[in-house]
Amino acid sequence: MRLGIQLGYSGQGFAQSAEEVAEFEAAGADLVVVPEAYSFDAVSQLGYLAARTTRMQLASGVMQLYTRTPTLTAMTAAGLDYVSGGRFSLGLGASGPQVIEGFHGVTYDAPLARTREVVQICRKVWRRETLVHEGEHYRLPLAGKPLKLINRPVRDRIPILLAAMGPRNVALAAEIADGWQALFLDPLAAPEVFGPALAEGRARRDPALGPLDIMVPLPFAVADPTETLLARHRAQLALYIGGMGARGRNFSNDLVRRYGYAEQAATIQDLFLSGRRAEAAAAVPDKLVHATALVGRPDELGERVAELAAAGVTTLLVSPLAVTRAQRVAEVGELKRVLIDASL
Repeated sequence: MRLGIQLGYSGQGFAQSAEEVAEFEAAGADLVVVPEAYSFDAVSQLGYLAARTTRMQLASGVMQLYTRTPTLTAMTAAGLDYVSGGRFSLGLGASGPQVIEGFHGVTYDAPLARTREVVQICRKVWRRETLVHEGEHYRLPLAGKPLKLINRPVRDRIPILLAAMGPRNVALAAEIADGWQALFLDPLAAPEVFGPALAEGRARRDPALGPLDIMVPLPFAVADPTETLLARHRAQLALYIGGMGARGRNFSNDLVRRYGYAEQAATIQDLFLSGRRAEAAAAVPDKLVHATALVGRPDELGERVAELAAAGVTTLLVSPLAVTRAQRVAEVGELKRVLIDASL
């Protein structure tokens, strides 16, 4: 099981954050993931981190497929792979209507079909094929002579990690991607909620892709899971369940309903959309908060990691919660030792 670091959206003090990432690398972290929602872009930060690290893998988490042309996405991934010496993975996702339509002003349509075509085009670009694509949503070239990438990429196959929550999106990730970036994964409920979709996608998967890497972001601390420690995670759950999309167009709300929290999901959304955010956070079930975090005493970490492994998780993407930088680095090192001791 790989140990990754999931960075947050805050852009304050990024130079200091990069120094901390280098310390996480020294403590044994294998990967760092930079998010991109309606924040600073992920690409500029990943380029900075490429220069400040030497061994750990870099990934976007996630670049939105609607906001760049497919070929620009491929060029950017090839560029990041180049400056990092072959350490970049393209985390890609459709995001949701709230971000794509509300922030970017682009119509959110046909996410599955567009995702499949963007993946196809990216892989053609990296193989330096003369780029011809006749798809339902993308046609290349529209006019003139077809082209191919001028540069020879470091790798002709850059790993693609698809973010997905709904059953059809998860099935698509299991079919065509190198990895699946999950969100708010409850390891005990995951086999029932995600198992059929993963099986459907894997049945169509090209064996040449290899095993599917299942990546899960988790707030993390070696401590008792107190309400104070988990307050920020509770607030994030409320934001996503309640506010990331309108009624009927909120993928996180749909996921929580599939976990069996239909009534609570409706309440959280009602409260959040009416501006009562603190009440929305308070309505998030304690069981969901704890299940989607990795917080516990040292003797509990092995058990929690085993639950995640049993659910098929192969990469942990932790967001350390400790107050001090030294403590965050030390706890990442402790988690790495847990993974080594468990032979994961």
